[in-house]
Amino acid sequence: MNTSGDRLRILLRECHLSATDFAANRKVTPQHVNNWFKRGIPMARMEEVAELLSVNVRWLRSGDGPKHPGEGRYRPAMNGLSNPRPERINGRDELDMPVYTELQTQSPGRSAVSEIPNHKVRLARRVLEAMDVEQHNAICVAMVGNSMADKIQDGSLIGVDRGRTHVIDGEMYALEHDGMLRVKYLYRLPGGALRLRSHNATEYPDEIFTAEQIHEQNIHILGWIFWWSTLNNRRHPATMP
Repeated sequence: MNTSGDRLRILLRECHLSATDFAANRKVTPQHVNNWFKRGIPMARMEEVAELLSVNVRWLRSGDGPKHPGEGRYRPAMNGLSNPRPERINGRDELDMPVYTELQTQSPGRSAVSEIPNHKVRLARRVLEAMDVEQHNAICVAMVGNSMADKIQDGSLIGVDRGRTHVIDGEMYALEHDGMLRVKYLYRLPGGALRLRSHNATEYPDEIFTAEQIHEQNIHILGWIFWWSTLNNRRHPATMP
């Protein structure tokens, strides 16, 4: 890895991000990213790329110094004994995420969104770090149907932050609707009502649920969607309801 472009290419591979997805996240064309691979990341973009991918700017630019923030802070003591180097959580660059889906319950014809036993998906640690998601709050679900096309395609894997359930208008959330797993843009309405909006609004018109209907139909928010093959570039701070 002799250039920042080489390092960027490997970082995206580690994060399971394609050049096209990364380009969309940074609001540039895929050709721009391909040029960065060949010629290096522009200096004007270096800091934002380093922050997004949770690496040190100096390492990204030149390959010098520790790769990740917080690494390399401990030095050998004067008596020649080395201080222990802090270990990363679990010592792994990838984390096992539980996977949730609709599972049949004991009641005929009824389902509930539940964890698939003994089934995990690995997600790069730096994805969670970049999006400020606590590991214990992160789960994965799979997109079903074309209601969010062409934003999220059918079958796409989705990262959900269960620590962010307070509705920010226009953000995407995973919902459980009477046992059904749904993915929608959400908007708050007066009286505790919610508007559900699909990206494919032509086929799926808006739905409005009053507070009473939300309760009656067992609608609850599983969490904010932070990843779906790429990062959600509209990150917002955690907010208490």
